[in-house]
Amino acid sequence: MLRASWVSTIGNTILSLLKLVIGFITGSLAVISDGIDSATDIVVSIVMIFTSRIVNRPPDRKYVYGYEKAEAIASKILSFVIFYAGVQMLITSVKATFWGAERTVPDMMAIWVTIFSIGGKLVLSLYQFRAGKRIESQMLIANAKNMRNDILISCSVLVGLFFTFILKAPILDSITGVIISFFILKTAITIFLDSNTELMDSVKDTAIYDTVFEAVDATDGAKNPHRVRIRTTGGMYLISLDIEAEGNCSLNQAHEISNNVEQNIRQRIENVYDIRIHVEPEGTVHSNEKFGIERTV
Repeated sequence: MLRASWVSTIGNTILSLLKLVIGFITGSLAVISDGIDSATDIVVSIVMIFTSRIVNRPPDRKYVYGYEKAEAIASKILSFVIFYAGVQMLITSVKATFWGAERTVPDMMAIWVTIFSIGGKLVLSLYQFRAGKRIESQMLIANAKNMRNDILISCSVLVGLFFTFILKAPILDSITGVIISFFILKTAITIFLDSNTELMDSVKDTAIYDTVFEAVDATDGAKNPHRVRIRTTGGMYLISLDIEAEGNCSLNQAHEISNNVEQNIRQRIENVYDIRIHVEPEGTVHSNEKFGIERTV
């Protein structure tokens, strides 16, 4: 994760500086907007570098589950940074579109730097995605998706510049800046919502609970799965559940049933970090329990 973060930081710094410098030289608001979007990626990458150091710390007496959730917290902070950049760019673009002074058609350099940016972002996005999949880092994968959006943004800039040159209408450059601002805001909102999954101890795909119930059904001696709780940390599942077994079975038999349930769950669900199973005598009366779910008929 650390190496991928450094590659992302260096690559985005080069692309951002190029687009900002060329944008100011050529007078293209759309290219400047694209440069600001790349600048937010620099902030993302820098935060990823610091976050990777925190995530790699071993569990201690204060954080017995480790530091993996630092990644989700960092993602939440980054969503606010990106949202702020998007709002500022939107305000600037709207002002330039409706109340800006007379503008000239941007120079051809704006087109060339945009084409270069598209190629560079494509390489960085593929690298980040593969690295994220390899080490199962949700933050790297999210950053790769963010860069994929950047490619679409740069393509819209390229289209805007093309029509600006063809139609000789500089206002199209400002309108493109407005469109890009909405892309930036959408990215910020998506990152904000995605980070809620881990911070709120939830899962994206609730069908995973049905998979747990199926695993229990496939285990001899295991009955009535209930109080099932699943959450994620560091992109991995932590599963807790209660099951019932024959009341007269021995402790060794109950332990074997519990192990078989765990094996069946792991065979059906990938990226499982830990499974905690509590065995109760069959027919145990359960009071209203605040946490966890039962099978719905």
